[in-house]
Amino acid sequence: MGFLLRRLRTERGLSIEEVTERAMFSATKLSRLETGRVGASPRDIRDLCLIYGITDTAERERLMALAREGKQRAWWQRYDLPYATYIGLESEATTISDYNTDIVPGPLQVEPYARAIFEAGDPPLDQAAIEQRTEARMRRQALLTRDDAPLSRYNVIVDEGALRRPVGGTVVMRAQLARIIEVAGMPKVNFRIIPLSVGAHPGLQSNFVILEFNRPEVNDLVYVEGAVGNIYLESPADLTKYKRILSQLQSIALDPEGSVAMAARIAQTYEGTEDPRTVRKRQ
Repeated sequence: MGFLLRRLRTERGLSIEEVTERAMFSATKLSRLETGRVGASPRDIRDLCLIYGITDTAERERLMALAREGKQRAWWQRYDLPYATYIGLESEATTISDYNTDIVPGPLQVEPYARAIFEAGDPPLDQAAIEQRTEARMRRQALLTRDDAPLSRYNVIVDEGALRRPVGGTVVMRAQLARIIEVAGMPKVNFRIIPLSVGAHPGLQSNFVILEFNRPEVNDLVYVEGAVGNIYLESPADLTKYKRILSQLQSIALDPEGSVAMAARIAQTYEGTEDPRTVRKRQ
């Protein structure tokens, strides 16, 4: 709903201020509608349809139906997550293509790995927030196994370095590599590794996720997450660019069988090794 409202506004070349002045509600409210933080009421839809010149009855009814759907509380809304909009989109995507050069992507993480990521965040989170975000991350992984989930394909590419970074220590990494090997065998999953021996490649500049939908009211988009914030890119030019980069990354990555074999070899490097955090404590 939020992305559709934003698209309707931007396609007409209207600023948030221009729309809110005519709709007689605050810019904050429109921003929250467009980011999915609040649901739209029937009156909101009626007023925005007038402003955007939507006169087709079927189109208006479709917007009203989406607004009614948006009033239904989703499981992630009880968590205080800065990326709640992304989770909502992820849950509706039919194809997800996920590239990460630094860490194991969220849908593949084991619980202690995810917790270690949140514990190392900046600004620091209190223990309650860490537990809350870890729990939410584990719940997200159901999209890989639910038969009724829209997702039909999860393409994931990681750099070898992400699997060699001992997030949480060696015991955690042994469990994490085992989880990756398990998930790689799931029907929906296409898991691939880019070896360090490849050297420089186009993906080093940015981690990203391409979300594709089979719904006319939602554009395919690219999600880029970083220290400066979360960015959603929807323009055809951006989609073409990132799909081209994804294709290049797929061409240099190992095939799924070779990737699982490499993950198994990396897992062996954590066998019989002492957790470096234990060594530091003794020192």
